[in-house]
Amino acid sequence: MDRRGFLAGLLASGAVHPVWAEGAVGLAPASSPFPRRRGDGGAVSVRPASAEALIRAAELGGVTGFAVADAATGVVLEAGSADVALPPASVAKAVTAMYVLDRLGTGHRYATRLVATGPVEGGRINGDLILVGSGDPVLNTDHLAAMAATLAERGVKGISGRYLVHASALPNLPLIDADQPEFVGYNPALSGLNLNFNRVHFEWRRGQQGYAVSMDARSETLVPPVRMATMRIVPREAPLFTYEAGAREDRWTVASGALGKGGARWMPVRHPQVYAAEVFQTLAKSHGIDLPAASDVDELPAGSTLVEHLSEPMAPILRDMLKFSTNLTAEVVGLTASGKATLPASAELMTAWASERHGLAARFVDHSGLGGASRITAGDMVRALVASHATPLPGLLRDVGMRDEKGKAIKEHPVRVLAKTGTLNFVSGLGGYIMPPSGRILAFGIFSADVPRREALQLAERESPPGGEGWTRRARILQGRLVDRWARLYA
Repeated sequence: MDRRGFLAGLLASGAVHPVWAEGAVGLAPASSPFPRRRGDGGAVSVRPASAEALIRAAELGGVTGFAVADAATGVVLEAGSADVALPPASVAKAVTAMYVLDRLGTGHRYATRLVATGPVEGGRINGDLILVGSGDPVLNTDHLAAMAATLAERGVKGISGRYLVHASALPNLPLIDADQPEFVGYNPALSGLNLNFNRVHFEWRRGQQGYAVSMDARSETLVPPVRMATMRIVPREAPLFTYEAGAREDRWTVASGALGKGGARWMPVRHPQVYAAEVFQTLAKSHGIDLPAASDVDELPAGSTLVEHLSEPMAPILRDMLKFSTNLTAEVVGLTASGKATLPASAELMTAWASERHGLAARFVDHSGLGGASRITAGDMVRALVASHATPLPGLLRDVGMRDEKGKAIKEHPVRVLAKTGTLNFVSGLGGYIMPPSGRILAFGIFSADVPRREALQLAERESPPGGEGWTRRARILQGRLVDRWARLYA
């Protein structure tokens, strides 16, 4: 579809007002937000290269679709291949944020509780103690430590019954995307009780007697050891890791040939409720509270809440999700908003919402963008951003900054770029808002993808594919140049 056809399609949908942007020159501002060159008597007059020329110079192969519009009016200023559906990667998190804000609002909080089924008598709970999750995606070790300290302050030293864990508020899913390598920390399990983004810290050091290995749930202040996740070093060169799921354990092996002198990385946790329960047991012990090994319970027994930890409100949770691109947070908030029992069903509901609310023809297979089968067009992305420009969304997006010719952020630039990035193998996206001093906000979306090259990768190549780093670097430079072009011409 050509640019005129794309604009006509938006008009037919009612997404924009009937104002045509026939040429960049006619719509360029009388003055530029960019610094004048030495000796210039007026605004910068050098016309940026065309979008098509910039795309050709990037040498990405595949398809690059883009669109930019006036966020206040919806008038499309420039577009190319804007009707081609491409993988959004983590730019999908911006749509998830729109969805969650609409369904749950900015003030929603998650509660993690310690519930007793009997009274506290003589320093002991006369009954069971239950660690109850509601899905909090940002619960960490320090939060559990504070809960253990509060329980101790209430005089609890032990229990007469069972130590139970309830994680049924959300579905228990072993991973987000089955097409990812099983050892990557950004593809963990999901449940109604999550801890440290469901990752465990693996560290190794080589000594005279071989390697010393540790697995822990470290925070900024504490390093509680973890037993439910184990790592065994095996004399081999490949594969790098293997995984075996126990009933309540994660059993890993690692190739000795890849370890070197020492190092560390975060591994995904596949039994998150077991992980959280064990870490709390360890932290409780440090406060003089003896707890037996935990057991799962699906139906929450009646009882009284002794301790409650509340998460931050949804707005800062979403802000951090968009800033750090945390997949677990995106999936958890999406599942919370949908109430569905599976990730595909939850993503399908968000897809339906996007269609009904914004007229999008997108398809989402998850809420994070990790799944490569999700699709959205640049035109649809811009349509959603235009519709959301007066909501809390822009204030939650990170300022990724204007970029120089090498793709590096330009410090103290007068133009802000509030946007969400997205990267998969041979997929790169950027969508958000250009915020110039003039006050004319632009909504834009850029998606580049070489899908055949991506689909040809073997599983072992997916963590670091040949040519992937260079491709991603060129894609990001292209995004910076397109944003620079639009800021100069239209802002």
